[in-house]
Amino acid sequence: MKKLIQIILVCSSLAFMIPTKNKITIWMCGDSTMSIKETKAYPETGWGMPFSYFWDTASVSIVNKAKNGRSTKTFISEGLWQSVIDNVKEGDYVFIEFGHNDESKEKKDRYTTIEEYKNNLRKFISESQNKKATPILFTPVSRRKFDSSSVAIETHKEYSAAAREVAIEQNITLIDLDQKTIELYSKFGKEQSKLLFLQLKAGEHPNYPDGKEDNTHYSELGARLVAQIVLAELKIKFPDLCERIVKPVKK
Repeated sequence: MKKLIQIILVCSSLAFMIPTKNKITIWMCGDSTMSIKETKAYPETGWGMPFSYFWDTASVSIVNKAKNGRSTKTFISEGLWQSVIDNVKEGDYVFIEFGHNDESKEKKDRYTTIEEYKNNLRKFISESQNKKATPILFTPVSRRKFDSSSVAIETHKEYSAAAREVAIEQNITLIDLDQKTIELYSKFGKEQSKLLFLQLKAGEHPNYPDGKEDNTHYSELGARLVAQIVLAELKIKFPDLCERIVKPVKK
């Protein structure tokens, strides 16, 4: 009996010696391609939605601040960035993915020139680093576009190039979602890639009685596959972070 008690005491003391991971937050800053969707928009899905389910909630919180229609300019002017940087703490990660709305010249409230875009990215990066968080820069996901030969082509040439330049200049990690999503669409092909997007026939879904043909926003399938691309890149570039991926329960 005495020996059993000693074993229990030893095991208990060892349990207290096992290091626990500090809880961190992944902050997601971006536009509609990343954002959480309202029920009325279903089956439109931002890739940040399935991404949140990859992580062990005991050690990782996901805060998705991405909003439809936001550019780097409006993310700042509307206070969304301030709400992130006021709460970021040491050890956190800050995902930064913009471009779709920055390049919208016809919408002057959100449009940024290339140099303004780059300066805003620099602001996000430097302020994250000042809080001892790790910023990760993303090129914008590509829109679905194929040429006359059914080859998937780039749709954010200038802004993706600008993001790549800033990542090199600031010496931070870049995940090239523009290129990675072009590769994804190519694997599916011109017709089958429609399955990745909000493409519905009239009467197919009650939220879109007249149908929908959208080559920018994802379906559930498309969002999940993009989220998986991001996770695969993180496993390569941030293996310590990926130790926090949820462990499946074996039955």
